Amino acid sequence: MKYERIIWGVILLFVGGVLLLENLNIIEFYWRNVWGFWPIFLIIGGINLLLNKNGSQTGSIVSLAVLIITLAFLFVKGQDKPQHKNWWFGWKDKNIETDLDWDDKNSEDAESTNIQFSEAFNAADSSKKNILILSGGGTSFTLKDATDSLFEASVNKKKGNFSLTKTTTDTTNTLTFKMNDRRYKGNKNNWTFNSGGNEVDVRLNTQPTWTLNLTMGAGELDFDLTKYKIRTLNFDGGAADLKIKIGDLLPIADVNVKTGVARVEIKVPSVSGCRIKTHTGLASTDFKGFVKKDDGYYETPNYSTSKNKVFINLDGGLSKFEVDTY
Repeated sequence: MKYERIIWGVILLFVGGVLLLENLNIIEFYWRNVWGFWPIFLIIGGINLLLNKNGSQTGSIVSLAVLIITLAFLFVKGQDKPQHKNWWFGWKDKNIETDLDWDDKNSEDAESTNIQFSEAFNAADSSKKNILILSGGGTSFTLKDATDSLFEASVNKKKGNFSLTKTTTDTTNTLTFKMNDRRYKGNKNNWTFNSGGNEVDVRLNTQPTWTLNLTMGAGELDFDLTKYKIRTLNFDGGAADLKIKIGDLLPIADVNVKTGVARVEIKVPSVSGCRIKTHTGLASTDFKGFVKKDDGYYETPNYSTSKNKVFINLDGGLSKFEVDTY
């Protein structure tokens, strides 16, 4: 058996085993704890190149042993409760600090700043299509309370810069609220890196119908949308924790989730019929109260008879997907 196949087999067994133990509630594993140790795999690759020349059996054994020890370390580390909400562990190098302009040289000790964003609500907004484009990395987003404005956001900022812009036509409002993770400052060798440690409390007006386009490289997002008319929710995330709760105020709601390594929890109203379509690869899935209809298709028992329907599309790699009714 080729050495490369053994290596990938061990990695897949590790990831699959962790996801299974999580799914069985035997362990609580925090992927963010191990995310910052990805350079270890570069070291393993270097060891393999140095020792595994010409198919050396000894080199293969040493490389495999290093990999197993590394995965054992990550298994233990991943079960420690996170001390912060950052997925990306900051890196600094004193030798290149003249080329990199850091906003916060002591990121862990940086003081937070409270910033408020708001967009006024006009009566005509209720009849328009309202699109919210939200993006940010290393940030915790929550949405629970409504507002009389069209949009509000309270930011507890430690790093980075947030901005809110609005474009409008006769039929559509488009709000873009984003965090700028990386800013070019005019010199190709002079960059500012910003991410992590931010908390954002988002509030929306309940009158308009909303389309939410959410993009997140890493972070957390917890949206209780039961008060809002959500026609479409699109989420594109890398390594993120996503919790959303859909309401029943519209006849049809579409939820599209695409992730890399993530934990996704979705709750839908029991009075609505729900269909799930999955392209989940090695992901772990737990669809409570759903009936499997075909490969990759699941439905609630009341799907065909319910007046309101929720359509969920899940596309993910090494993720954990949970869908439940309330």
